[in-house]
Amino acid sequence: VERPASPQMASPSPDTPCSCDCFVSVPPASAIPAVIFAKNSDRPRDEVQEVVFVPAGTHVPGSRLQCTYIEVEQVSKTHAVVLSRPAWLWGAEMGANEHGVCIGNEAVWTKEPVGEGEALLGMDLLRLALERSSSAREAWQVITGLLERYGQGGSCREDPTPFCYHNTFLLADRTEAWVLETAGRLWAAQRIQEGARNLSNQLSIGTDISAEHPELRTHARAQGWWDGQGAFDFAQVFSLTQQPVRMEAAKARFRAGQELLRHQQGALTAQAMMDILRNKESGICMDSGGFRTTASMVSVLPQDPTQPCVHFLTATPDPSRSVFKPFVFGVGAAPAPQVVSPTFGAQDPVRTLPRFQTQVDRRHALYRGHQAALGLMESEQGPGQQLQQKQRDLEQEGLEAVRGLLAGEWHPSPQELAGLFQAFVERESQAYG
Repeated sequence: VERPASPQMASPSPDTPCSCDCFVSVPPASAIPAVIFAKNSDRPRDEVQEVVFVPAGTHVPGSRLQCTYIEVEQVSKTHAVVLSRPAWLWGAEMGANEHGVCIGNEAVWTKEPVGEGEALLGMDLLRLALERSSSAREAWQVITGLLERYGQGGSCREDPTPFCYHNTFLLADRTEAWVLETAGRLWAAQRIQEGARNLSNQLSIGTDISAEHPELRTHARAQGWWDGQGAFDFAQVFSLTQQPVRMEAAKARFRAGQELLRHQQGALTAQAMMDILRNKESGICMDSGGFRTTASMVSVLPQDPTQPCVHFLTATPDPSRSVFKPFVFGVGAAPAPQVVSPTFGAQDPVRTLPRFQTQVDRRHALYRGHQAALGLMESEQGPGQQLQQKQRDLEQEGLEAVRGLLAGEWHPSPQELAGLFQAFVERESQAYG
């Protein structure tokens, strides 16, 4: 018998933010010898996503770390990370670390009930994995270890009405990618050594399981979800029999994403991934009712370890009207203040109990400029079109710089490389000014 989740969490309402799309291309699907990662983060319409850089750190043994809701044990050494995250929480929707590990997460509902208790958000698990791992394989091992110890749970939106889900993750590094899909503390993982793969808010690992929770099958049998005969299909066994309407929409997006990847097989580039993230027809570039694509990311992870990994981030909503700006880890890399949201300390509505009783303005400088520009691009034809052309030109300049960098034609100083993202943020801000 399926245990229903509590009423406010069972089936998401039409305005519930429960969609995202992740993509990865591993050679020979990529046009260049690199793994290419991409994600659209679809969240509540007015939620602000900031881009933050956190340097590597060393920590006192036994120290504790405050995540969004709970504390966990800190590790002795953490890696430098760049994160695109909803400004109210500790974790991130997507990000990368200095070792070229990239992760994106997705909301998912399964037969396992979603706990109401506060634990680690999927976004917390994502950031913890980036801070603690130097490969995609190590990253999913970090996540599954934390899941076992602390569990996942807590509201995933800044609202008094709780909204909870379990998570799937797409993890990539310079050589391979992994899909990790969870149901409570249980999980299955799939290794992708070549080709292209996407995720869209549903379980997608079938019988091709590379690693799994030791109790996965015994639990499924005990619940009567699997008879123990024949091949074990994770998605089939753990997916809800009655899918919420939103999940049906996710299926359509998943198929559309698969098709877009298949169409570009062998020719996938950063630009091609950006085009996929901008695809409105499929719903991958989301803009409906109470939610939309609030930030996007594309990463190029060259197989040659002497070449730098490059991460393109928007820090603004709607990728079809945003600029993907390049970020490269290096000595002197720093956060661009224009894309960092204001902080509210102990007075933050996420910190005071009961949580989320009031609203605060989390818009960062680039978000404000972009909001005004969005209005212009949507209303006035002439100036709006000129502005959109400026955006495209700026982005092309970034793509061209990265192409030159990876082809060995451009030799920037370490300072120039570390300041690349900041420079593009400043120029985008000027365009809106």
